[in-house]
Amino acid sequence: MNDRVVVTGLGSVSALGLNTDQFWSALKEGRSGISSLQGFDDSGLKVALGAQANGFDPSSCFFARDLPILDRYSQFALMACQEALAQAGLDETALDGAAAVIGTGCGGKETDEATYDQLYRQGKSRAHPFTIPKGMPSAAASQVSMQLAITGPVFTVSSACSSANHAIAQAALLIRAGVVQVAVAGGTDAPFTYGLLKAWEALRVLSKDNCRPFSADRSGLVLGEGAGMVVLESEQHARSRGATMLARLAGSGMSSDAGHITDPSAAGAARAIQAALKDAAMDPQAVDYVNAHGTGTLANDRTETEAIHRVFGSHAARLMVSSTKSMHGHALGASGGLEFVATVLALRDGVIPPTINFTRPGEGCDLDYVPNTAREKRIQAAISNSFAFGGLNAVQVLQAV
Repeated sequence: MNDRVVVTGLGSVSALGLNTDQFWSALKEGRSGISSLQGFDDSGLKVALGAQANGFDPSSCFFARDLPILDRYSQFALMACQEALAQAGLDETALDGAAAVIGTGCGGKETDEATYDQLYRQGKSRAHPFTIPKGMPSAAASQVSMQLAITGPVFTVSSACSSANHAIAQAALLIRAGVVQVAVAGGTDAPFTYGLLKAWEALRVLSKDNCRPFSADRSGLVLGEGAGMVVLESEQHARSRGATMLARLAGSGMSSDAGHITDPSAAGAARAIQAALKDAAMDPQAVDYVNAHGTGTLANDRTETEAIHRVFGSHAARLMVSSTKSMHGHALGASGGLEFVATVLALRDGVIPPTINFTRPGEGCDLDYVPNTAREKRIQAAISNSFAFGGLNAVQVLQAV
C-alpha cells in the first residue's frame, strides 16, 4: 500500500505565541520573538538572548494533579498536539490505533537540572520518585499517548535539530505502509536551563546581538523553545470523513554526512533534498519556496546555500528561500516542526514568511532570502530543510491542495 499523505491539523507553541494563529500572524508581520534572556539574573551566563515562550503559564493549561509528571518539553508537546487534533476535527474516539511520533533533541532537561540542583547544590540525599518518567526522552510521546488516547505506534525520534522532520517522515511512512491511517507528529524542546545554556555557551555559536540568517554580519544562532506538531492522514481517510486538507506531504528525504560532528556538509544536505524530491517524484523546477534550516551561523548558511545550488542548478536563482528562525529562534528538536507548520501555511495562504534582520548578503549567500518583509505569492510546492549536528539531515516536500 502507498496511499498519499495529507496534513489536516497544525499546532504550535513558541516565542511567537501559544497557538498557531499567533505564530502565523507574527511570521507574516516579520515580528521577532527574540529578546533578552529572562530568568537567569546574576547567573554568570554569557548567553544574552533567547526566544522564550514567556507568556506560557503551565498552571493555566494543565490540571494541578498532572504538573508533577510533566516536564516543560512534555507540556509544549501536549498543547501543540491538542491544537493540531482540534483543527483536524479528531477526538479520542478517532485516535484508537493512531500513531504519535514525537521528536526531541534534548528531552526533559528541566527535570534533569532540578534533580542535579537538589542532589549537588542543596545536598539532598533523594531524588523525586517521578524523576525518570518525567524526564526520560520518551516522556513527551508517552504523555501525548496517554492524555490523547492514542493507542497505535508511539515512539520518540532524537536526531538533534532534525528530530521533528525525522519524526514527521517516520509518521508518513507508517501511513504509506498502511500501518495506520492517522498520525500526530512533530517536535518539542525546552532548552532554557542553566546547565544546557552553559554547554551551548561553550560551543561559541550563539549570537550576542540578534539572529541574522544569510547576512554578511551574522554572528550565530539564538536558542528558542516550543513545539510544532501536525496531524497527518492518508488522503483516502481524510476524504472519507470530509476533512479539510491543508497540504499534501509529497515526499521525505534523509541522509547522513558521515563527516564532522559540527561542521555541515553541502553534499550531505544536497543528498537529503534530492532524496525528498525523488520520493515525491517531483522535478526540482517545480519547487517555488525553500523554508531553510537557516541558523544564522557562518558555516550553516553558506553550506545550505551551496546545497540548494547543487540540487536546483539555475532554478536556484528563482527560488524564494527564508529562515523563520530569525523570528522564533532555533528551537532545536522542535524547529523542524515549527518550520513545517510555517511551510504548510505558506502554501495554504500564499504568503512567504521573511528572513528578518537581513542586512546584506554574506559571502556564498546569493539567493533570494525574502528579506525583512513577507511576500504574497501563490505557490504550488515547497521544501522544508532540517540539518543537524552529527550530519543528520531530513527534508520534507509539501504541495498545495
